[in-house]
Order: sequence, then C-alpha cells, then structure tokens
Amino acid sequence: MKIEKTKITSYLNSSISVISREEPFFQSPFHSHPELELVYIKESYGKRIVGNSVAPFESGDMVFLGSDIPHVWLNDEMYYQDINNLKAKAIVVYFNKELFGPAFYEMKEAQKINALFNRGIRGLSISGKTNKQIAKKLEKLVHKKNFEIIIGLFEILSILSESTDLTFVNNEAYSPLNDQTKNDRLSDVFIYVQENYKEDISLVEIAKIANLTPTSFCRTFKLKAKKSFVEYLNEIRVEKACKFLIETDMGMSEVAYDCGFKTASNFNRIFKKLTGTTPKEYKKNTENY
Repeated sequence: MKIEKTKITSYLNSSISVISREEPFFQSPFHSHPELELVYIKESYGKRIVGNSVAPFESGDMVFLGSDIPHVWLNDEMYYQDINNLKAKAIVVYFNKELFGPAFYEMKEAQKINALFNRGIRGLSISGKTNKQIAKKLEKLVHKKNFEIIIGLFEILSILSESTDLTFVNNEAYSPLNDQTKNDRLSDVFIYVQENYKEDISLVEIAKIANLTPTSFCRTFKLKAKKSFVEYLNEIRVEKACKFLIETDMGMSEVAYDCGFKTASNFNRIFKKLTGTTPKEYKKNTENY
C-alpha cells in the first residue's frame, strides 16, 4: 500500500484547520503530511494504523501526530454494509509547525511545546483526564473563528505539553525507505485481513500480499505486530464475532462461518481462549448491551 503524501494547509488554504467530520465511514487513504494533527474520535470503531502500529480504536480515542507520520483510520466492516445507521464522527485539527516561526521555538517558555512536537513523531495516544479535558475544548474550538482558534489551539497544546496521560503509539519513529518498505507491506496485510477475514487465508497467500517469502513474512510480522499472523487473524475473527453476537440475531454456527471459522468447536475454543467466555455465554451476558 503506497503512502499518499499530502499538504493539508495548502489544500485548505489555512495554517490551522479545525474540522468536524460526520460520514458513513472514514474515507481518507493511508497518507502522511507535514502538518501536525490532533484526532478525536467522537463516534465509530475499527482499526487505526499509525506508523508501524496497528491498534483498535473506538469512541473517545484521541491521538496527536507529528509531521510526516503515515496514518489511516479503518472502520469495522459493519460500516461498509450500508444496512444500519452507523456514523463515523471525529474532530480533527491540522496545523503547520512553521506557523509559530523559529523565534518561538527558541523561547524558554516554548521548550515543552517543542518537546511535545518532537515526541509526536512517534504518535501520542491521549487518555485519562487529559482526554476528557481536550475533548471539551475541541467541541468548543469547532465553533471559534479567527484569532480565537489560535488561542484555543495554544490552550490545548499547553495542556498536552504538561500532561502525563500521553503514551507513545510507536516504539520508534517511522522511517520509510525510498521504495516500498516492509512496514508498508504489512499495512497491505492488515487491510487485506480486514476485508477477507471470513475467507480461508493461507500463509502462502498472505505472504504474497506482503511481497515476501512465507519465512520472511512470519519473521517480519511477528517482529512488528508482536504476535504471529495466525494469532492476529484469530483476534480479528473473534472481534468480528463479538460484533455479530451483540448486534445481530445470527445463530452461533452462522456467526462462526461468517467469521472464517471452519467448525463450531474451533470457534468455541478460540473465542473462549481470547475472551474468557464461550460465544453463547458472551451473547447472554451482552443481551442488554
């Protein structure tokens, strides 16, 4: 999967942009841009890819991204079926680091802001009290105009620079090569699994998607994902099964088949291993979910 390089500020003709999004599903491609970005997911769920990291996201997810780190938010399959009223809602802030000028970063008072921007190169997940505080300010920032937007942005950056509720999304900074990297190849794999999890995916087949030999693929995948491909595939299938059990009246065998499990016994065994309960018990416990 190629990374689409963009320049948000030139496209929107503004050095700061605050956008409230509401769409059937998030439609941006896997892309990067020089602008820094703050993303607050108001509603929806799925997987997000930020640099080398692949992680689930849900309502309330908040991430701060530094310059040129590739990213994409991929909604769960349910969002693409056009059979429900699911919405993907988010508030996104884009701003160019050069907005403040070199003299700003030389100021003693700006050291923590500068450090925040440098940490953002690895992506920062925002949780706890800071998440709730920033969410409220973003809701207000959407309705501000002119210089009030700059003041609001400064307030948010000040809070983030002082917060202890920030954790790195990636263990290291993303560093692409001139040609397609192994990380990009794995992004293709993650997207392929999201779209084909119900199919019988062989190791040979998925290795071809990554343009690697099966042996190299297994080694590369485990190094980056911290788990084997089979473990990842089972997690995705069980995650989909949980959604079906909560949101539909499908029978257990039908859920198992639609999530890629060949037998009901295999479905029950893997489901219990990953969730601590059987599909039937899970369904019963979430009847009023």
